[in-house]
Amino acid sequence: MTTKRDILVTGATGQQGGAVARALLAKGHSVKALTRSPDGKAARQLAAAGAEIVAGDLFDAASIIKAASGVDTMFLMGTMTEAGMEEETRQGILAADAAKSAGVGHLVYSSVADANKKTGIPHFESKYLVEQHIERLGIPYTISAPVAFMENFAAPWSLGALAQGAHAFAVPAKRPLQLVALADIGAFVAALAERRERVFGKRFDFAGDELSGEEQAKVLSQAIGRPIGYQEIPIAMARQQSEDAALMFEWFDSVGYDVDIPALHKEFQEVRWHSFADWARAFDWSMLDRSAA
Repeated sequence: MTTKRDILVTGATGQQGGAVARALLAKGHSVKALTRSPDGKAARQLAAAGAEIVAGDLFDAASIIKAASGVDTMFLMGTMTEAGMEEETRQGILAADAAKSAGVGHLVYSSVADANKKTGIPHFESKYLVEQHIERLGIPYTISAPVAFMENFAAPWSLGALAQGAHAFAVPAKRPLQLVALADIGAFVAALAERRERVFGKRFDFAGDELSGEEQAKVLSQAIGRPIGYQEIPIAMARQQSEDAALMFEWFDSVGYDVDIPALHKEFQEVRWHSFADWARAFDWSMLDRSAA
C-alpha cells in the first residue's frame, strides 16, 4: 500500500499544477493547494475535489514557509509567462529556499526536458538555474522535466487556425516532436512523490508520444471529425512574436527532445500514458465551433 503523503502544490490553479493536484487527490494523498486567488473558480473546484486551499505567493517566502508547515512533499513550479524569465528564476530560488526552511522532506521541481543540455533557449535556461540552486541546497529533491504539452495544440492561440482547418506550428511538417498530456504530468509527479527515496537526486525527462506535424494533423482530423491540414509557420513570423519561442522552434527542428519513451514507460508503468491519439479523442473539441462563431 502506498504511503499517504501530505503535499503542497504550488501553481495549483494553473494547468500543470492543477493536473498535479488532481492526480494526487485521486491517489488519496492530502493536498494543500497554494494560490494567489483562493476565492477563484479554479480554487473552488480544487476545494470541492478535496484540496485544502491556502493563500500564498512564490515571491513571499513567509507565505510559502507557512503553507509548507507540516507537509512532507512540495511540488514547485514557476510562472514564466506572468513573471518573466529572470523573475521566474528568482521566484524559484526563493521558493526552494523557503522549502528548505520549512523542513520539507522532498522537493519536486518542475523544469523542462533538456534544460540541462545548454539549449540556448532562454526559458529553458532560466529553469535550469533553479535546478542548479536546488542541487546545492542539500535537501532531498527530484527534477520533473516534461516535454511540450499536447494541450498547447488546443490553446487559445491555436484554436483560430484549427477552426479554419489548419494545424499551424513553426517546425517542418515531417519533423517529429515529443509531447505529453497534462494528465500524464500529474500522474508522473504523483509517481515521483510515491517513490520518494528511490528518486532523490534524480532528473527525469518524460514524454508520452512522438509524431510529426503531418501525423499530428491526421490524428486531429480523426478526433475532430473534419479535415485538418498541417501548416508550417515561417520561423521569421514566429520571431516577430517572440525571440525566445523562435529559438525553441529552431531547436525543435535541429536537435529536439530525446526521451527514450519505451524505456520510460516500462520504468513508470503506474502512469497511464496517453498517446496523442488518446488525448485528442478525449478532448472536447466543441470549443472550435465557438471559436469559429
